[in-house]
Amino acid sequence: TDVMKRQAVVNAGVTFRFRNETEPGRFEEAEFLYENGIMDYVTELAGEGSLTAPVFWQTEKKGRDRADKPEYKVRISAALCFSNRVNRLEYYHNSSWLEHGGAPEKAVKNAFVYAIDAYCKQTNKYTKSESKITFQDVADCLVLVTNCFSTQTSYENQTKKAITNKFVQDAMTEFFRERLHVYFIENKQEADRIADQVLINKRSRESAEKQRLNIKKKLTGNLDISNRVQK
Repeated sequence: TDVMKRQAVVNAGVTFRFRNETEPGRFEEAEFLYENGIMDYVTELAGEGSLTAPVFWQTEKKGRDRADKPEYKVRISAALCFSNRVNRLEYYHNSSWLEHGGAPEKAVKNAFVYAIDAYCKQTNKYTKSESKITFQDVADCLVLVTNCFSTQTSYENQTKKAITNKFVQDAMTEFFRERLHVYFIENKQEADRIADQVLINKRSRESAEKQRLNIKKKLTGNLDISNRVQK
């Protein structure tokens, strides 16, 4: 059922029906259908009250992994929204779920940190001498599903849980950087909400790390000679 649900997500408008014979002649049925594919899935994941409304972006690009390799096409589509209650990142390629991501994950990390960091700098949201955001701060409030198809694919290993296409990575990085840049210009309120939430995530992560180090220091400092392990 898990596999069927994922197939329904990446094949918009196709119904997958699972019939399970519980006893002779009696069946339990489950149907999986996402009329608008990943867009409906992201809407379902995010639920009510997300920070931004789900958006769907799509493009097609042509290129090659290396100068000596043949040219091929890639179709990139993504649905995403930001939420302070749920977070989920899922990458699909040629209808299969990439559990370990690979190229799409690297592209998303690069583009989202770049775009949100640039927006924070531009709107002076960082406090003086504050460190830059990390992808962890973005991922904590991001619901994103990417669904790509390419005519050539190089997988990381036999399990096919990650892809390594250099061109797919570059194309996706450029695609997300451009779309986020335009999205932030056209949706000022949403952009502010996203930047503020990412900075909240960042500051709470940093203060938690600081606290942990302080406690560690305190506890180590409390060890006097009598508490030490004898040689």
